[in-house]
Amino acid sequence: MYKLKNYMEEMVDVILEKVLQKYEGICKCEKCILDIKAIALNNLSPKYCVTQKGKVFVKLNEMDSQFNADIMNQLVKAIEIVSKNPHSGVE
Repeated sequence: MYKLKNYMEEMVDVILEKVLQKYEGICKCEKCILDIKAIALNNLSPKYCVTQKGKVFVKLNEMDSQFNADIMNQLVKAIEIVSKNPHSGVE
């Protein structure tokens, strides 16, 4: 069975975890984290690939520093937006 995967979602998850370590005092509830991801992903180009379910797919762009910088830039912008209007208290 094959699966359609947006690789950008995986990269946003990986980089967001690192970026959030630098931000203290912001709400990190599930809703705020999902808002951050949604805002960032809406401003990044999707990177779709077809994989066999359960198989690892090639991550060609992961080593590209500009690719990572673009994701980080959009995540920082999204964090700033969400932190001005958090969903709930700081967790």
